[in-house]
Amino acid sequence: MTMVDPAVPRPVTVHIDPAFVVAPVRRRTFGSFVEHMGRCVYTGLYEPDHPTADERGLRRDVLDLVREQGVSVVRYPGGNFVSGYRWEDGVGPRDQRPTRLDPAWHSIETNAFGLDEFVSWARSAGVEPMLAVNLGTRGPREAMDLLEYANHPGGTQLSDLRRAHGRQAPYDIRMWCLGNEMDGPWQLGHQTADEYGRRAAETARGMRMIDPDLELVVCGSSGPAMPTFAAWEATVLEHTYDQVDYVSAHLYFEEQDGDLTSFLASSVEMDRFIGDIVATCDHVRAKTRSGKRMQISFDEWNVWYMRRFLAEGVPTEWVRAPSLSEDDYTVADAVVVGSSLITLLRNSDRVTAACQAQLVNTIAAIRAEPLGPAWRQTIFYPFAYTARHARGTVLRVECGSGPVVETARYGEVPLLDVVATHDDDADQLVIFAVNRGQRESLVLDIDLRAFPGYRVVEQCVLTDPDVRAANTSAQPDRVRPQTLPGPAVDQGRLSVMLPSVSWTMVRLATSG
Repeated sequence: MTMVDPAVPRPVTVHIDPAFVVAPVRRRTFGSFVEHMGRCVYTGLYEPDHPTADERGLRRDVLDLVREQGVSVVRYPGGNFVSGYRWEDGVGPRDQRPTRLDPAWHSIETNAFGLDEFVSWARSAGVEPMLAVNLGTRGPREAMDLLEYANHPGGTQLSDLRRAHGRQAPYDIRMWCLGNEMDGPWQLGHQTADEYGRRAAETARGMRMIDPDLELVVCGSSGPAMPTFAAWEATVLEHTYDQVDYVSAHLYFEEQDGDLTSFLASSVEMDRFIGDIVATCDHVRAKTRSGKRMQISFDEWNVWYMRRFLAEGVPTEWVRAPSLSEDDYTVADAVVVGSSLITLLRNSDRVTAACQAQLVNTIAAIRAEPLGPAWRQTIFYPFAYTARHARGTVLRVECGSGPVVETARYGEVPLLDVVATHDDDADQLVIFAVNRGQRESLVLDIDLRAFPGYRVVEQCVLTDPDVRAANTSAQPDRVRPQTLPGPAVDQGRLSVMLPSVSWTMVRLATSG
């Protein structure tokens, strides 16, 4: 690969063939995350006094946006919050629930929104609930109690308690997380890998004694920069490999010290992180002689301006639902999110679940003002379009030589990031592409000879001359994808222009 003159768009040859299959598109790739942090729950999902609130206190304007975003699964209730949480506080009559301190985010927790409200919201939104248990300040017994309350049909003290609370049928939650970020010194109940691995294994065994068909997620590292990364996974998985189905991965991106070039290449770090986790999992599989292939649940990822959050800190006073990490996302942020989704799809053989953090207000694609409007942030769009149109199988895309950029954090990185999905039943091919270049336009020269009869039915581009442009309550549609006239397929080839700092989707089909 060679550097390119920014004044002359450089073509990049892209080869796509339906025989080059990576894996099925996993619907759980398009998950999100709800934590009792800041205003994600209160004045986000739940605001009984809001003009759009339904009889349960759920904001219907936010519900509509969640449905539009195409979220498939939501992880709840944390996050750091879960490591100090007593699930019993969030069930039963609201007027009998205790108000407590939440030390994770230095907030007052009223418990007005708990398990039943979350599952009710999830069913209304059409998403699968994914529940985390507290393995920080609690352990196997409490996790088994929660499972019995949530999933057992009846005839026991805890399942009958659920029925007495008005929920006759079990919640039937299938996917459970065994704690959160237990490698982190910031976490309540922080443990060593051996301590956590043993606790997680015992919790998993106990939960499977109640329901052997659960899907369980064990905590991996909180990020590749953790000093214990990889050694943590290896130790924890040696304890838990045959008891769990997934190991978690968490990673956040932010522009640091004005280095936009490295920031736009952030998904390179995600790709390397996934590769390292896979290598560690497969090492443990060989060491333990297991016949199972461990999957990855990338259940926290997003752009998060954490340095800003840490500088501002949490409120010094104990208050309810303070504003925390309400980042205003830009065009550049949306491009990074789009590139991250490309990476997740490209690794669908091992990453079979993922959750963008978070859903509303706090590091979120959706913003909502108390008693006011809700709107889409820039990062909403790549997620919504990818969730809506990625179907069938993920295809391996082979690219010819193209321009690269030298980054301070990741070395030499291609300007082009691209993946394709193919829905054979619907005769639909979708190409998702990002141009990381800040000045250079790219021209994709796509070889479609393996897709005779396909034509472009939709092309959308998210870009802006101002890469710092963002949507606000005053200008909620300042940034949104542009629909362009689809170029023609000529003798099995298609040329698509990618502007600088842009996310693009091209959808092709034989009809429609």
